[in-house]
Amino acid sequence: MNSDFDPPPKSSSLLASVGGVVTAIAMVAGLESLSGYFHKTTAANSTQPTATAAAPNISSNAEVARLDAQSMKVPDPSASALHTGNSPHPGALSPQEQAMAKQAWQYFQRNWNEKTGLVNSADGFASVTLWDQAAAMAALVSAKELSLVPEAEFTAKMKVMLKTLATLPLYKNELPNKVYNSKTLLPVNYGKLDKREEIGWSAIDLGRIALWLKIVNAKYPQLHPQAEAVWQSWQVTRLVKAGQMYGTTVVNGKERYNQEGRLGYESYAAYGLKLWKLDVQKALNTQSNLAFVNLYGQDVPYDRRDYKTSGANNYVLSEPFILDGIETGFQALPKAHADQVLAAQVARYRATGQLTALTEDNLDQDPYFVYNTLFVNGEPWATITDTRQKRNDLRFLSAKAAIGWHVLYNTPYTQKLFDFVQTNLKADAGWYNGFYEASKQPNRSLTANNNGVILESLLYKKLGQPFTVWAGVQP
Repeated sequence: MNSDFDPPPKSSSLLASVGGVVTAIAMVAGLESLSGYFHKTTAANSTQPTATAAAPNISSNAEVARLDAQSMKVPDPSASALHTGNSPHPGALSPQEQAMAKQAWQYFQRNWNEKTGLVNSADGFASVTLWDQAAAMAALVSAKELSLVPEAEFTAKMKVMLKTLATLPLYKNELPNKVYNSKTLLPVNYGKLDKREEIGWSAIDLGRIALWLKIVNAKYPQLHPQAEAVWQSWQVTRLVKAGQMYGTTVVNGKERYNQEGRLGYESYAAYGLKLWKLDVQKALNTQSNLAFVNLYGQDVPYDRRDYKTSGANNYVLSEPFILDGIETGFQALPKAHADQVLAAQVARYRATGQLTALTEDNLDQDPYFVYNTLFVNGEPWATITDTRQKRNDLRFLSAKAAIGWHVLYNTPYTQKLFDFVQTNLKADAGWYNGFYEASKQPNRSLTANNNGVILESLLYKKLGQPFTVWAGVQP
């Protein structure tokens, strides 16, 4: 999550993205071509929950906003996190869970480009970031291990993908561009699919795909040469400097070389680079910029380097903690931090009656991407764009966060999240990104990352251990 990324000008993109973690639907024409799909859904898929289904005794939107504003207090070092439970016992998925996995895999069947092995970041739109391609890699591994695709198909698809990643046209012949046309492999700007444009690279994105390259490399010997070839084809030493991660962006034709990452995504992505023996010691230090804010009685960790002090947004949200838990077993981030991030969301539910599972993702309406945060730049429970436009009216329960928290913690609360997704967010091909708190309507955006995280979460539930352990990755 590159909080130092300078987005393309509004004239060329409706979606100002922060690193490639953001899925790029950006261009007006592309959005208009998708808008019809976003609002075409069967009666079954658009079933609206009753107030009881959403959460018992739910407060009004105004009351929730009032309680959120009052929830921030001076941290109490003696406060303990709510009991967060234990992950489910490993074993076969239930019929309901297997059906959920099959539904998520439909997104990839629909958006896989067979010639290139790349997957559209958003449904029907031929644009992909390396973050989202890592989600596709995770989804393919999950589909194979959950018996959704036969081994021969898995191997064939993965070989095509890895060959493409090893032969991509690179930014300055160094590292993968932030965005590509997933059909033609053209390096592009966000939303401009037909014009070659090198806009820099994201170290956060490449850290995630580095982690998945290691998992594939270790678990599947038949793919070892191809996975190694990908890494060897990139000038990876440019990703680090003095123990921190660096990315580039191009502004007015000039390259900027920026430190990337804040608490959460910084350490998660750095761990992937560490597995390939890059020096990311400072990026992995979760204590150097650590502070706490008390939200609904729970002390929540955050990064002191906020927008005022560093020019970067210090989002606190669910996804990096979920990914670190299921992929590495909390080797990058302290599990206690994940406990606290979840506990604060449980506490919000208990105070307001509003089911809460917050992280960043695409929207099916303007501004098309937001960060649903517990805390950012000194504000509690703020939903903002990367340019700090506040959009609390578009806060939504995230499907991927709901499922990820459930497989990691398996509590009565996370079961409510799981059941809510099952009841309200099934799409024609995949799972919708989420459910708006204010309008009580689904966020009908469909993305590779949302469905990929759901798939890998369900594989984690089956395995009962983090993927690096399961695959035999050497730390």
